[in-house]
Amino acid sequence: MTKRSGNRFDDRKREILATIVKGHIATGQPVGSFALAKTSRENLSSATIRNICAELEDEGYLTHPHTSAGRMPTDRGYRFYVDNFVSSRKLSRSDAALINERLLDEESLSNPELLMERTSSLLSQLSGNVGIVVSPSSARDILHHIEFVRLPDSRILVITVSNAGRVQDRVIRLDAEFSQDELNSTARYLLEDFRGLTLAEIRDELLLRMNEEKALYDQFLRNALLLCSQSLQEGDQADVFIEGASNIIAKPDFTDTERMRALFKMFEHKSRIVKILNECIESAQLEAVAVRIGSENRFADLRDCTVIASPCVYPGGASVGSIGVVGPTRLEYERLIAVVDYVARLFERTLDSAKAL
Repeated sequence: MTKRSGNRFDDRKREILATIVKGHIATGQPVGSFALAKTSRENLSSATIRNICAELEDEGYLTHPHTSAGRMPTDRGYRFYVDNFVSSRKLSRSDAALINERLLDEESLSNPELLMERTSSLLSQLSGNVGIVVSPSSARDILHHIEFVRLPDSRILVITVSNAGRVQDRVIRLDAEFSQDELNSTARYLLEDFRGLTLAEIRDELLLRMNEEKALYDQFLRNALLLCSQSLQEGDQADVFIEGASNIIAKPDFTDTERMRALFKMFEHKSRIVKILNECIESAQLEAVAVRIGSENRFADLRDCTVIASPCVYPGGASVGSIGVVGPTRLEYERLIAVVDYVARLFERTLDSAKAL
């Protein structure tokens, strides 16, 4: 349904559809023709409005729970509303003040993990739904510092610090035995030769050097490659921060117990959450904020939900991760798209500031 210049009937349909979407979002109830007639800018009669609503329903933009009830938007109706009426992304002063207060403080700047936790919590608080933050896997972090600590039973503790200050530790197990001196020497070698690269880039560079120099028996190269490869295997998972899953219990949109249980189970699988946000973002192409509504989601458990997500990138284009909000299809689209957009850009700037410290 596209607007054609000079076609007043299309203008009327657009106005009525937008009014129904806004009314249903605000109240959760079907919107009747009498209420629409009272708000009509052209003083349309109830009969005219009923005819227009019937056309919108035939075209798949509206539905109604029973014969005598008013209309509610379908997924297609919400999609038209988002694509045609949500564009400014202006954030209210109160929302902006709260976001700045929670994320622009010394603790957040100095602790990326805390920043991610606070961001997911803040998104949940502002949306009244589920707030999600996904950081990239440690394999994509730019290395600032690395340590290897020998543990019993052929285990090694790997401690990495990224340029952004993200500290991660993981325990790897190897068949080969290493002394602590060998581990220290390998760590120094990596820092002296490869600081500023990611672990994945370091591993690729080590392989390249071994092939080019034919140094298959070079001790430093062999040890470094073995330790880096195993560290990548153990740490190649994104960190996922989820807050507010319990918020959906209070939502009248989620009254089906089985659907609620399936949704909760989905939130427990972090790898699936990563896929959900990635698919949402990829579907938006060049849009800063992506929106997937109801049946547009590939996962069956999300067919009654909307996902609003945005990628976060450093100024140079490297990925910081992604953030998002998940809730019912009846959402404050205009406000929450503005919130996600603002938080994503602030999240980028805050992590970039932390990286520079």
